[in-house]
Amino acid sequence: MSDLALYEATKGVWRIGPRRDRARYALAVVQGTVVEVYRIHHWQPALATPYSTRLLDPQLASGRWEFVGAVADGEVRDRYVGRSVASYFTRGSQNPITYVNVL
Repeated sequence: MSDLALYEATKGVWRIGPRRDRARYALAVVQGTVVEVYRIHHWQPALATPYSTRLLDPQLASGRWEFVGAVADGEVRDRYVGRSVASYFTRGSQNPITYVNVL
């Protein structure tokens, strides 16, 4: 997967509540391991920006959100990339979003 495809897969399109506004980072996770970390600049309604690597149905984006961000600084990336986050997800969980240290 290209860097752009990974970013687009991670940034949206999420059914997510207002707590999203307190999240500072989003982690791209593959099979329980962090592969990239993004600094979230802000959230906006889904499909507010174009996607070039994903085909998305605009009707399914209603009420969903996406973030605009960039790859996090090296210090933050070094802390998380390659680390397992499997313990944050209960077996059989269907929710792809988990908040950690977001009050």
